[in-house]
Amino acid sequence: MKFKNTGAQKSTITRDVNDFVAKTDNIFKAVSVMAKRSAQVNEKMKEELMSKLEEFALTQEQLDEVFENQEQIAVSKFYESLPKPWAIAMKELLNDEIYMRDADTEVEEDAEDSNKDA
Repeated sequence: MKFKNTGAQKSTITRDVNDFVAKTDNIFKAVSVMAKRSAQVNEKMKEELMSKLEEFALTQEQLDEVFENQEQIAVSKFYESLPKPWAIAMKELLNDEIYMRDADTEVEEDAEDSNKDA
């Protein structure tokens, strides 16, 4: 995923709660969806960062000598400058880029199906 090109804000801005209610009909549901999506984005970012930082891992023999690795610092600064996962999730929700499934509806449908079989 191209985290740099998401178009999400890099700083906190005030949002209108009604924008979120319009998308989900419930502010709690909107926050819940954004929290779940934020966790997914965060996990992807973490995996990508860790895979890039593995190249700079030190062995036991190298621990005696401490040195600065400019490439490692550049990678870390790049990830620090990216939009935060919650900002990406918020932008995706407001732009209808998140697929939401209603778990309550699925549970009710499963219960109805099992009642018909009985």
